[in-house]
Amino acid sequence: MRAIAGTDQLSIVTLPDPEPGPDDVVIDVVAAGVNRADLLQRRGFYPPPPGAVDTIGLEVSGRIAAVGSRVTDWTIGDEVCALLAGGGYAEKVAVPAVQVLPKPTDVDLVEAAGLPEVACTVASNLLMTAQLRDQELLLVHGGSSGIGTHAIQVAHALGARVAVTARTADKLTRCRELGADIVIDYTSEDFVQVVRDSGGADVILDIIGAKYLARNVEALNTGGRLVIIGMQGGVKGELAIGALMAKRAAVFGTTLRSRPVLGAGSKAEVVATTRRITWPLIETGAVDPIIDSTFPLADVEAAHARLDSGDAIGKVLLTVG
Repeated sequence: MRAIAGTDQLSIVTLPDPEPGPDDVVIDVVAAGVNRADLLQRRGFYPPPPGAVDTIGLEVSGRIAAVGSRVTDWTIGDEVCALLAGGGYAEKVAVPAVQVLPKPTDVDLVEAAGLPEVACTVASNLLMTAQLRDQELLLVHGGSSGIGTHAIQVAHALGARVAVTARTADKLTRCRELGADIVIDYTSEDFVQVVRDSGGADVILDIIGAKYLARNVEALNTGGRLVIIGMQGGVKGELAIGALMAKRAAVFGTTLRSRPVLGAGSKAEVVATTRRITWPLIETGAVDPIIDSTFPLADVEAAHARLDSGDAIGKVLLTVG
């Protein structure tokens, strides 16, 4: 499924089946995750990185249908999920084998499609970049989102305290059920004051960007780390350098889709870290995939509308086949 040039509409097209390169596998897709990057791509604001297919979709689950000549870790028929640079809204997708994860034992194969993007985002940012530690306070903006609901569970399971911002009582209640210690209604409460009253944030995971930049720095504890992974609130903001220096704090900006397949900071490294740290938490039930809703691929417009509404709690999925 591709965006129609010059519009925000989508079209289903017929393409040849993908063939695996020597280090790739081909997956028969059962389900695909819907992400905000998909909404941006269909509107022309987030093109795929060089070399990636222009079919939308950054994560899938399914069964391996073919393996490349150098692949030894996977066999035909394995139930898996995978992180993609694109191509997920399809019946089949080719993906580097290092970006594939086994379906967790007690997770439904469809629901597994909601894991790769959030799990790799959280692992790369909270664990690899911010190095979140036991008993530190993590502030997650958008706590009821797919990333937010996953981050709450992982941080809680690893012994951190968690504060979240969200709106509506249902979202705040769900965040608390997942392990959030502090829930903040950003429509009526000042998250900076609430977090500072709790000792300050050691790590902030931010999807807002410019709008929250100054306030996030204000909410940071000494030695705090602000990790910006989204720009829903704008792309340019003023940074209070003096305040940042006084707190000996750090600001990181990261992305996942454009990382190289191999090497330092690569998708291979992120997926390996996710499998090593997060997958055991999923296997033991400490972390669950949180699924808001599931739509057939033919109803992709409704799926995108659901995510775009801001009302979803957790992931929105598409089923294929």
